[in-house]
Parts: sequence; C-alpha cells; structure tokens
Amino acid sequence: MTTNVLIKVTGLEKHFGKGENAVRALRGVDAEITQGEKLVVIGPSGSGKSTFLRCLNRLEEPTGGQIIFDGVDITSPSCDINHVRRRMGMVFQQFNLFPHKTVLQNITLAPVKHKLMTREQANARAMELLNRVGLVEKAAAYPSQLSGGQKQRIAIVRALAMNPEVMLFDEPTSALDPEMVGEVLQVMKDLAREGMTMVVVTHEMGFAREVSDRVMFMDEGRIVEQGTPGDIFVNPQNKRTQDFLSKLL
Repeated sequence: MTTNVLIKVTGLEKHFGKGENAVRALRGVDAEITQGEKLVVIGPSGSGKSTFLRCLNRLEEPTGGQIIFDGVDITSPSCDINHVRRRMGMVFQQFNLFPHKTVLQNITLAPVKHKLMTREQANARAMELLNRVGLVEKAAAYPSQLSGGQKQRIAIVRALAMNPEVMLFDEPTSALDPEMVGEVLQVMKDLAREGMTMVVVTHEMGFAREVSDRVMFMDEGRIVEQGTPGDIFVNPQNKRTQDFLSKLL
C-alpha cells in the first residue's frame, strides 16, 4: 500500500439545527485516508459514521473543518464539487436506481451525460463491469425485475462506470435480506483486492476483519479508537470500543 494521502480531514464538524438545540453529529474529526487503503468505519447508530462518509463528497455540507481531496480543498466555496464527485463513487443503503430505465441505461447515463465517454464506450464499459459481477444477462432488465442483492451490485457497477479513484459505501448491505448480503460483499472484496481506495461504513464485522487495512470506531461524533483489524477486534484499548464489540462478536 502506498503512503500517498488521498483524503485529509481536519477538524470536521457537522451540526444539524442551530443554537442550543443543534445536534453535533461530528465533533472535530481528524482523519487521513491513503491511496489504496481500505478503511472500515464502525460504531453504534447515531455515532456519526454515515455523516462522516457523506461529508467526504459534500452530500452533507460540513459546518466546520476542512477536507482535502487529492490536494484540493473541497470545502472551499470555489471548489467545483460536481467535478470532484465524478472521482468519488458512492453506494448507498438504498439502491437509487431509475425504475424506468434498464440496467444498462442506469449504468451508462452518467458517463455519457458528463461526456466522459461516448455511448459506445459507455456500453462497452458497462458490459465489462456487468460481466465482472456476474450480471451480464440482466443488462436489458428493469430494476423491478431484480433481487435486492442484484440491485446493489448494479449500484456498485454504476458507480464504477465513472472510473472513480475512491469508493464510498454507506452501509451497502443493511437493506438486504441476509442471503443476499454475501453476493454484495464478494463484489466489494474483489474491488479491495484490485487496489481500489475504499471507505466503508458497515455493521458487517466479518467483512471489516477480512478486508480492511484499518478500522475506525466512532461514537458520539468522534473517533474513539482506530487501528488494524487485529488491534480493534482482538485487543481494543478503549472501554467504549470493548463494550460495543462485546455485543457483536
């Protein structure tokens, strides 16, 4: 793994609401993500995990702090955030596929619209990616004809079609039936092996143990503890981390 810092987060704050009633979802978070790193973020519900992830591409606007992506301050008012988002693939809990478009149309829409590829190039790339996740035969299908696991694999392919430099996953398996979780995690494991930079918010501790280079435990808007999977799962130092993992492992 290289040591090139791709994303540097400094003093990140996110408040919902104003004044005394404001909820401080993030409280001065500092973090670095290096190129090729697989960072898995864990913690209880409401700990700030998803807010942290969504701030990385400004789907949530930070209240304070700075995010540097590949040398560019994306929290600056002069930043073209839409240009930055083309370089960051995002996969959500819900699949967000267009129901009136086929699988192939869902995948090729953004690359063609943003003039990153011709339609022919986008179609070829889409079929290549569909083959990679075992869903070539679904290219002409509509989302309503797919299982949850298939929809999420298509959502991952749609993000990959933009050739991103980093992939952000916000609890990508939490909306799936248990028997469909494995097929989505397998696609993510394959991506990790290929060297993709990944930030993953998940409750799948087995995945975190197997795939991550680093695990970050968050609680009450702060990073409580972070380290290798061995550090966190085998020998956590913080009592809050110990309590959380004792209920899951």
